[in-house]
Amino acid sequence: MPERQGNVKTLMKKGSLVCVGTGLQLAGQVTVIGKSYIEGAQQVFSLMPDAYGQRWLESLNPNITDLQQFYAKKGEIKNRRITYEQMTDAIMSSVRAGERVVGVFYGHPGVFACVPHMAISRAKNEGYSASMEPGISAEDCLWADLGIDPGNYGCQSLEASQLMFFEHHLDNSGYVLLWQIALAGEHTLTGFATTQARLKVLVDLLRQWYPDDHQVCLYEATNLPIGNCRAEWIDLKDLPEASLNAITTLVIPPSRALQYNLRVLKQLGLTPKDLG
Repeated sequence: MPERQGNVKTLMKKGSLVCVGTGLQLAGQVTVIGKSYIEGAQQVFSLMPDAYGQRWLESLNPNITDLQQFYAKKGEIKNRRITYEQMTDAIMSSVRAGERVVGVFYGHPGVFACVPHMAISRAKNEGYSASMEPGISAEDCLWADLGIDPGNYGCQSLEASQLMFFEHHLDNSGYVLLWQIALAGEHTLTGFATTQARLKVLVDLLRQWYPDDHQVCLYEATNLPIGNCRAEWIDLKDLPEASLNAITTLVIPPSRALQYNLRVLKQLGLTPKDLG
């Protein structure tokens, strides 16, 4: 007898993966569901920025493997692609062993964090249950700290090197966020800093849309509840000499007013006056 269609359920393999984010301020910004996954995991893999975060995780679940071990040791040159593959392999070894695995990542696990995406994709392709829970990212903190509503003018969000390597066109009537500005132009995946020469190339590129004296912000979210964010305003032309850290984001405000799309307004039977 032919098998009836629609009644066959795909059997998932034993073993699962959930990747969660801790937010920027760890215990204060982790979600309730994220914390519950951490506490209920048989094996936790963590990538935290400091020992304080690691100790906090250990208070929730002692079965933790620190993924920091896979980064290059002092004096070692190691391509980060190799590091990310090793991290993913470590996570998947526990998933394949049939364990409830949770990956814990600083901030949002899906934002500028390739390992969670790699591990989830691999787990799903191999027939395991895998998902991601969101966390509070640096961008979420940025809107709050700088008092910006991206809905007012719009926003483009780009990795700094990607803007340099590929043909992007910026909308200078809205906000532009350039992430990982401290790595602008770094292509080897072995270095952790850019150079003044590369930043000058970036400034030359940005001159298509902004004048030299356009005010831009060097933003860094704080990871302490009582700390202050960094919000340092400088002229665009001074970017090559600025002090940049791994967590610095370049915030570029609009340099021109929003322009009415008269063609679309006409199709809608509206005029600029109708928009107030």
